[in-house]
Amino acid sequence: MSETVSWRPTAGEVPTQPGVYRFTDAQKRVLYVGKANSLRARLSNYFAPLSSLHERTRRMVLSAAAVEWTVVGSEFEALQLEYTWIKEFDPPFNVKFRDDKTYPYLAITLGDDVPRVLITRNKKLPGARYFGPYTKVWAIRETVDLMLKAFPMRSCSDSTFKRAASTMRPCLLGDIGKCAAPCVGRISPADHKAISLDFASFMAGNDSRYTNELNKRMLSASGEQDYESAARYRDQLGALEAVLSKSNVVLADDIDADIFGIAHDELAAAVQLFMVRGGRIRGVRGWVVDKELDVTLEELVDTVVQNAYDDAAPPREIIVPALPADARELERFLAPLRETPGKVSIRVAQRGDKAALAQTVETNAKNSLVLYKTRRSGDFVARSQALADIQEALGMDDAPLRMECFDVSHLSGTNIVASMVVFEDGLPRKDQYRRFSIAQSTDDTESIYQTLSRRLAYLSAPEDSPAAESDDSAMSAARPKFAYRPNLLIVDGGQPQVQAAQRALNDAGITGIHLCGIAKRLEEIWLPNSDYPVILPRNSDALFLFQRIRDEAHRFAISYQRHKRSADISSSLSNIPGLGPSRVKELLTHFGSVARLRAAAPEALTEVKGIGPSLAEAIANALRQP
Repeated sequence: MSETVSWRPTAGEVPTQPGVYRFTDAQKRVLYVGKANSLRARLSNYFAPLSSLHERTRRMVLSAAAVEWTVVGSEFEALQLEYTWIKEFDPPFNVKFRDDKTYPYLAITLGDDVPRVLITRNKKLPGARYFGPYTKVWAIRETVDLMLKAFPMRSCSDSTFKRAASTMRPCLLGDIGKCAAPCVGRISPADHKAISLDFASFMAGNDSRYTNELNKRMLSASGEQDYESAARYRDQLGALEAVLSKSNVVLADDIDADIFGIAHDELAAAVQLFMVRGGRIRGVRGWVVDKELDVTLEELVDTVVQNAYDDAAPPREIIVPALPADARELERFLAPLRETPGKVSIRVAQRGDKAALAQTVETNAKNSLVLYKTRRSGDFVARSQALADIQEALGMDDAPLRMECFDVSHLSGTNIVASMVVFEDGLPRKDQYRRFSIAQSTDDTESIYQTLSRRLAYLSAPEDSPAAESDDSAMSAARPKFAYRPNLLIVDGGQPQVQAAQRALNDAGITGIHLCGIAKRLEEIWLPNSDYPVILPRNSDALFLFQRIRDEAHRFAISYQRHKRSADISSSLSNIPGLGPSRVKELLTHFGSVARLRAAAPEALTEVKGIGPSLAEAIANALRQP
């Protein structure tokens, strides 16, 4: 492989000023757009030796035929130009947003002479003010129904409004008090618009002012013995309190913020956005981002925040999981998009209620990423396509209807274990998962060899041979299941692990089973005796299936390894006089993990019920022994 591409510009040609660069292919199609504070420093990273580049970056550079740049006056101007060009050219190697959902909004058409409140997915109504997005239509309908008791504004369609105005007969909502009936002149358009503005102000977070005012009016009317008005104010106050109870107070009443949570892996990222207005969560939105190049969390935050406000106004505070390098320029970029003039602050929450809520948002993002990958792998059409793509990519005669994946786990060379997970027709068969305990091994490749040799013995040995009598009682009990020949064996690792697995196949004398390994760093597939890996398309169903089976094998191995460590320490502690099984359990429960228990000082051990100073010292001494 050559050191770099032939069309690389010389270092002296590239300016050191801020600017925006574009990689283009031979047909002048824009492949990637990026910005830089120093164009020369940034572009030099792309023209390092090809072997040192991340696989996806290398693929982009090799796909390109030229790079062009435009110098601008500041990093802020570079941010603006980059945003414009990404929208214009839609480059395939830039981050892609996969939001296949249209979210419902609550809209108030303040631009109309007689404003209307409605639930819509159309964000282009002229003069409308939007609230949301929300995840459930029924939740918004319930909220509007309650709100109309306090703010009886129009919610009917234009045709219904015109018909009522022509016949001078209000609709049912006007008769039951959920509309002030401007259609028949019960209220003037100006007074009705004032109600609409109050509705919008309440939804924007100014709720305490209205509840306090209604409470004062209710008490005043009651003191004047105007019980009919007092009852009306009471009902309105109850409606507002019912609305507020649906959105628990999480922050101070004056807090308006958007809180982002991002969970990402090598190929995709799940974004969750909680919109807090007036200290309450007013809306939640989630979407998936495809990563073409290997970008950091800070770079991902930069792109996500830029695109989150294409059709929505940012609040005065945006809380993100990591601060991008150009945070100040991004704040300047977003400030003009606000509904009211003011600054935008982007920061990371360090402590307090905001940090706690940010942790909740991040948890939701992690769950969304798992759900996205699980649904994609679990879909029948996607599974069928994945198996067909794997068959083609690996040169198999048939689709790999049964795949077995192996992973090794240890802690500094101790408690070595391995896992085997089984997928049939692209779905996990958890009843056929198996765990292996490895007594002694020199490295991961030797562990892979031992594990595959023990598994393959069930394919090569007859029923009554010694090889069929394994020390793994679980495997022996399920002997018939392991008579099934897998179509594909997968190991977690690169070429060294694959060669070790191939050696196990050769020594067992087994042929006709395909073998590959998946290297986590670049998500590349290695075949035996191959100098170059198989690169699957980044967002292919085949790669998602490979990732899922690899991650499942890793999870299963880690859980067994932790169990082994816990059992080992329990065995060691049980030999200490005065320390029985119940106290060992108390210790492990109190500290939460073996690592924390080993690191605990004797003083910390005495905090556990039933552990005195002398017993704590004995435990600490036992844990210090290798």
